[in-house]
Amino acid sequence: MAITVLQEERIFKIDTESSSYVLGVLGNNVLVHLYYGGRVEDAHLAHLAPQRGRASFWSIQADAEDDFSADVMPLEYSGAGSADLRAPALAAQSETGDNVTDLRYDSCEVLPGKPDLPGLPHVYLNPGDEGETLRITLRDAVKNLYVDLYYATFAFSDAICRWAVVRNEGVQAQTLTRAMSASLSFPGMDYDLIHLHGAWAREFHMERSPIPHGEMAISSFRGASSHLHNPFAALVSKDATETQGEVYGVSLVYSGNFRIETEVDAFDALRLNCGINDRGFAWRLAPGERFCTPEAVLVYSGEGLTRMSQTYHNLYRRNLARGKYRDQPRPVLLNSWEGVYMDFDAKKLLEMAKSAASLGIEMFVLDDGWFGARSNDRCALGDWVVNEKKLGCTLHDLVEQIKALGLSFGLWFEPEMISPDSDLYRAHPDWALCPSGRAPSLGRHQLILDMTRRDVQDYVVEAVSAVLRSADIAYVKWDMNRNMAEVGSPSLPADRQGEVFHRYILGVYSVMERITSAFPNVLFESCSGGGGRFDAGLLYYMPQNWTSDDSDAIERLTIQHGCSLVYPPSAMTCHVSAVPNHQVGRVTPLKTRGAVAMLGSFGYELDMSRMTPEDCVRVRTQIIEYKCSRQLVAQGDFYRLLSPLEGNDAAFLQVSRDKSLAILTYVQKLAEPNPAVRRVRLRGLAPLIRYYCEQDRRIYDGATLMNAGYVLPEMHGDFDSVRLVFRCV
Repeated sequence: MAITVLQEERIFKIDTESSSYVLGVLGNNVLVHLYYGGRVEDAHLAHLAPQRGRASFWSIQADAEDDFSADVMPLEYSGAGSADLRAPALAAQSETGDNVTDLRYDSCEVLPGKPDLPGLPHVYLNPGDEGETLRITLRDAVKNLYVDLYYATFAFSDAICRWAVVRNEGVQAQTLTRAMSASLSFPGMDYDLIHLHGAWAREFHMERSPIPHGEMAISSFRGASSHLHNPFAALVSKDATETQGEVYGVSLVYSGNFRIETEVDAFDALRLNCGINDRGFAWRLAPGERFCTPEAVLVYSGEGLTRMSQTYHNLYRRNLARGKYRDQPRPVLLNSWEGVYMDFDAKKLLEMAKSAASLGIEMFVLDDGWFGARSNDRCALGDWVVNEKKLGCTLHDLVEQIKALGLSFGLWFEPEMISPDSDLYRAHPDWALCPSGRAPSLGRHQLILDMTRRDVQDYVVEAVSAVLRSADIAYVKWDMNRNMAEVGSPSLPADRQGEVFHRYILGVYSVMERITSAFPNVLFESCSGGGGRFDAGLLYYMPQNWTSDDSDAIERLTIQHGCSLVYPPSAMTCHVSAVPNHQVGRVTPLKTRGAVAMLGSFGYELDMSRMTPEDCVRVRTQIIEYKCSRQLVAQGDFYRLLSPLEGNDAAFLQVSRDKSLAILTYVQKLAEPNPAVRRVRLRGLAPLIRYYCEQDRRIYDGATLMNAGYVLPEMHGDFDSVRLVFRCV
């Protein structure tokens, strides 16, 4: 069994194929963390949390023995205001001002399968999948406040999913000011923290720092998971690399304000909390009501970062993303944005589409500028009515003409936004998110719709759906181009204004669920100025995300390298753009732009009608190459061989699940005079299979490629690259 309960000893053990997670009830009925790491067979691990007396400054709970201080014990889910003075998992204040939350063990139950999280994205089971869920209930006896802790484990994955449901069974309302999804305890602090930081156009930069005494946190308070920090972190042993060492991954399935924090106490014990950011958060829980936290996905690897990443990739591709395109290779598309921006009519779009079709493109996507009076980024957001005067025809007619070229058609939306200069704002100024009496800040000249309101949600669903019903639209790019400020909703009472951030995200999830369910044949792609809301929560509704507005191939090496730490390549949309690059002005070879973009869901972001005949030939060849191997992006294993953060070169390897196909992508940033011979070791191949390299026409056995390595051809010039295909023979 995956879950073992020792009722008499009150010990709970959760097993995956390669890891074990063990809890126990000790002392005065307190739930403590005993172990998380490589799989162990023995559940009797209470000795790993010894009860020891401490100096007088450590508080002892009223009903505890002198040798049990909650402040130095590895509590599994700690309440605020009690004898544990470290950063808590839960904080609740009653109407009388009681801000103590003292959680004690109440009961447990093992559930078959995995419960859904109502209104929230979550990992799910497919038909035939085996899984079990442990539910442990804690209780504050004074407030009659219950917390159900959930731990889901699977026969097919090393991941453990955690979340909490807080239930108010008392007679007073309770205001939650903190509700973490997961709390983890470690007996020592000898770890580094890896996280992904950045900004617009330079997302997913991987950073590794030692864990200090005291507190350290990554977070977002921007209304979205944000470009600045991604809702993912990993604790890694000091010796951890891609292929060795211990790694503890924590990924939050959530798209709003989040916080992942560590705290090391005076005895070097480490606590990690993960969940909704408590800054600006206050959720009123009336008697009989409950609150569900987002899901946190934990992954342990004893074999380095790659093993952790592949566990996340496989789980998120198969048990988080949904819909028709979940397992399918994605179409090769051309997006109109960098080719024409908002300066177009139907004639120009058809000219672009005709050129694209002749080169093997499968889908044409019309980006911003097709609706309302939209001629620049200062107006018309919210007016989701086709501007037929600008196009010179109906949307249906345009789509049919593009389909006649052999292309499917996609469209850009920004459904959560409203322009002050729009018909929608003039009709409903109260629909903009802002406290009453305040002048709102603008971001990109726009405001945010109050998605906490049902009438606003209904408008967005119907406005977007009406456009999608009007023509044969096969793809939607769903953008979100600003962060929140002056956050408040006049539709909510004063004592619920602390709920706005979370209610907003719940509203977005509801709208996405309704629209994606109504149009199951549409491929939805999320975007927020690139990676500003690239998180596991959005993958539940949209199986791919525009990874960054920066499409420069050399910048994308770092961005895609970091993104792959937790998100599968199938979720990363990667495009070839024109040079000089519009974000950094760099000129890179078309060969390299193509090789880097082919590491994810592939497309182009330029005007193909302006390309030279020579580049047209190269693009046609690239598209053929990608179509022959895109199943690797959809379902293959991904390896980071050389990090772009650590040297002049970067290398990535994609390997099919049956080991029959492998593609090596190798990029040098700057040319070197009289360079050394480059040799790279491949990984993940079958040692006894012989592989034919299509580029040098030689045959190698898998063991040789992995152990001795492959000698790369000489590279020439800055930003050169090679893309090598190995097929079994």
